[in-house]
Amino acid sequence: MKLIDFVLPVYNEEDGIAQFHRELVSALEPLRALYRFRFIYVLDRSTDASLMVLRRIAEESSEVTVLHLSRRFGHQMSLVAGIERSSGDAVVMMDTDLQHPPAVVAELLARFEEGFEVVHTVRAYDARIGTVKRLTSVLFYRLQNALSPVEIKQGVADFRLISKRVATLFRTSIREQNQFLRGLFSWVGFRSAEIRFVSPPRAAGSTKYRPLRLFAFAATGIVSFSKLPLRIAALVGFMIAALSGLYGIWLLTKMVLVGHFPPGYTSLILVVLGVGGLQLMFLGIIGEYLGSIFDEVKRRPLYIVDEIIEGATPR
Repeated sequence: MKLIDFVLPVYNEEDGIAQFHRELVSALEPLRALYRFRFIYVLDRSTDASLMVLRRIAEESSEVTVLHLSRRFGHQMSLVAGIERSSGDAVVMMDTDLQHPPAVVAELLARFEEGFEVVHTVRAYDARIGTVKRLTSVLFYRLQNALSPVEIKQGVADFRLISKRVATLFRTSIREQNQFLRGLFSWVGFRSAEIRFVSPPRAAGSTKYRPLRLFAFAATGIVSFSKLPLRIAALVGFMIAALSGLYGIWLLTKMVLVGHFPPGYTSLILVVLGVGGLQLMFLGIIGEYLGSIFDEVKRRPLYIVDEIIEGATPR
């Protein structure tokens, strides 16, 4: 039978992990005649009792493995850690807040059996999801696609299936320090499919993607795949230089015809402040790219595992 590994990132989810695990195991029961399953929980260093809950789950099942990271490395690195621990014929990645419904896994596996090596899910929000969440999601994808050559369909989630061959590629070849997995899984190609699902509200806890963190996540994706912001900065700089030259010619002409420079203190201050603001903004853009290069050349580990908890066969 084929082995299917589940990579399940966790951060401060003590109230919902047990319920998620029960519902996932229940949804997989009809598939056990065809597949074996292993559940790899990756605990990003949490401040609640998530580790204690995961220990109890591991004590009750030999199918569970828990990777406890040494500090908080983030959602994307938690997924990477789980992929590197996997060895199954396919890997399913999903969140543990039940916004990725376990019932959809059967569809993912059906597409995998059809020969697809990457099966994405496209999320539509439940009517109970707030307007702010919907709006930030739309802005995220529009900004990402406007500035990046790798198009990501609006609503694509970190809920997907990848084949063993794709997982091996990420373990051996893709070693970026700041991985934007939604973009990378589109970039690698291979035969892929999409499944749509409706995302219900969280079962417990609160979202970890606040607006500032979502903005930083989008910036990581843009810097990872696009040089367009740098080109825009260069183009705007060229335009300002050209306009400055034309303005200088106009002033010299005015001085020759009138005999003195025309008054314009207010406009001068506005121009200085405006150009100075643009310079600082473009320096910030350049800084993002330099920071990304700095992370790469340090060659630090993508994550550090503090403890591995292997599931025990229940007595």
